[in-house]
Amino acid sequence: MSVLNQKFSTSYNTAPFSKINNEDFLPAFKLAIEKARKEIDKIANNTEIATFKNTIEALDYSGQELDRISSIFFNLNSAETNDEIQKIAQEVSPLLSEFGNDITLNETLFKRIKSVYNSKDTLTLTEEQKTLLDKRYKSFSRNGANLLEDKKEQLRSIDKQSSKLKLKFGENILAETNKFEMLIANENDLSGLPEGAKEAAKQLAESKNKEGWMITLDYPSYIPFMTYADNRELRKELSLAFGSKGFKNDELDNQDIVLKIANLRHQRAQLLGYDTHADFVLEERMAKSPQNVDKFLNELLEKAKPAAEKEFKNLQEFAKELDGIEELQKWDSAYYAEKLKQKLFSLDDEQLKPYFKLENVIDGAFTVANKLFDLNFEEIDTIDKYHEDVLTYKVTNNDGDLISIFYADFFPRAGKRNGAWMTSFKSQYVENGNQERPHVSIVCNFTKPTKSKPSLLTFNEVTTLFHEFGHALHGMLANTTYPSLSGTSVFWDFVELPSQVMENWCYEKEALELFARHYETNEVIPMELIDKIKASATFHEGMQTLRQLSFGLLDMSWHGQDPSNITNVKEQETKAFGATQLYPGVKDNCMSTAFAHIFQGGYSSGYYSYKWAEVLDADAFEYFKEHGIFNKDIATKFKDNVLSKGGTEDPMTLYKRFRGQKPKPEALLRRAGLI
Repeated sequence: MSVLNQKFSTSYNTAPFSKINNEDFLPAFKLAIEKARKEIDKIANNTEIATFKNTIEALDYSGQELDRISSIFFNLNSAETNDEIQKIAQEVSPLLSEFGNDITLNETLFKRIKSVYNSKDTLTLTEEQKTLLDKRYKSFSRNGANLLEDKKEQLRSIDKQSSKLKLKFGENILAETNKFEMLIANENDLSGLPEGAKEAAKQLAESKNKEGWMITLDYPSYIPFMTYADNRELRKELSLAFGSKGFKNDELDNQDIVLKIANLRHQRAQLLGYDTHADFVLEERMAKSPQNVDKFLNELLEKAKPAAEKEFKNLQEFAKELDGIEELQKWDSAYYAEKLKQKLFSLDDEQLKPYFKLENVIDGAFTVANKLFDLNFEEIDTIDKYHEDVLTYKVTNNDGDLISIFYADFFPRAGKRNGAWMTSFKSQYVENGNQERPHVSIVCNFTKPTKSKPSLLTFNEVTTLFHEFGHALHGMLANTTYPSLSGTSVFWDFVELPSQVMENWCYEKEALELFARHYETNEVIPMELIDKIKASATFHEGMQTLRQLSFGLLDMSWHGQDPSNITNVKEQETKAFGATQLYPGVKDNCMSTAFAHIFQGGYSSGYYSYKWAEVLDADAFEYFKEHGIFNKDIATKFKDNVLSKGGTEDPMTLYKRFRGQKPKPEALLRRAGLI
């Protein structure tokens, strides 16, 4: 029996990464599924009358070993994967999908759940228990428990296929990202690139035993090149490589996978009695329906489009005046936007980066969390890590009680997907009076230290770190009884509130002065730079908003209708982008084939939630601003009513309890400079 199937004998019960071998996973999964199956059978076949405790509660505490193994394995598959792990994922996913269906489609079990649910008005339950009962019943009824036997078999088949396709989609993107390398031999072709980016490119080439400078599709390499490199042809080459991931009609092509996933999701929704996949998903969101999402996106589009068109026209004129560019293309956008920003605000990322040494920004996030929520972070080296780059912390409150274990993984590598995310290795919950504390992790892809410089972040990376740290706080401060309602287990259009609200502190003088210090002189960031950061915060906000809305509209175009008539992924996408398009289309590019958020992650029919949560976060931060950004009373209200409550109550109820009112969209439009 592998270490994965035993109680971990580690400090704080953390994952024993160094003792886990890849070959342990498949047998460990099989054994854990078998154990979980026995637990489920025991609950289903209990001869006593079904009660909240022996059925609903028992179910929520079941399968803990399996959950733990799954979180370890799938987190590694995202952050430290290899061919072997990907192969195991392809074997394990159908097993898990099958097991999930076995539970949901277990008639004896569902009868017990239904009988508790039908007698709910006679039970004395806490708010959290009422929510758990409601969610548990819906998780069965919404996933086929009421279907006839032949339809249940159809559902099983759909879920099995979907789980494999999602994995394949992600594997293809990672392979595409790792495959592309642009080796530059002539230093003149790096003109415009900051010294730090050149040094990193040189180091990357050296690490692959090549002469010259290497640029890849990893964000810390890709973004500086697209933003600063003067060579327009090379920017075009890089942009086309980035935009054509999964869209080359080769063995890594995702077009067919996209069509299959969209159709399987639609078939599944229809099977369960919903018009579309979006109808199914949105029933369990704050937005409630596709019609509400479309209305929300289109109202914002109406407000943002005039501003975006004006900004785009200015950018076109600027590029023409500066370099005689007749037609502005996508590979020009970041480059000329950066030049225009420098001209308007005398501000560029290279000026700011020396003030944002990674270690200082981490300390800054910790200090903000301490001032707001009384959290203390202590780096410890007694915890096993899955990679040497990972930092580990013990998080306590002011009384010294353990709040959480925190992992932070900041740099790109071959086994790690692009982007940034928060995840957990262990949930918070209370069982038999024992308070189990969570193990939370954030994963990012920031610029690595070079031989001459520490890791210096762009301002965008600073806000990314605070964003993921906001998610982490949601996980760390969880204080619920049941694991399935804990931490970030909330409606997906509410989950971005804690993350997005934290970004606001990055723009405030009071917060910046805590951590923005020059890495060589230790000088605090000058006030004039803070003023420029604030002034430039709404730069191209119209275009940024349009870009986010275009992703939301693309998501809804795949999931808010019957996709069975869609035969061409690119045509479908072009149609979806119609109302938001500013730049000329690029025939070799396709976003859908690399849109991991909706085809691999959990954001299908949910991409709008970034903008939805912006409405919440702008409104919430206005409340802080009115009383002081470190106001303890407001922070405590936020902690007690939002961060610690997880999914125990309806999110609007929680928000109103914190804010005293419903969120008003005007706060977002004011912040964005759109009104």
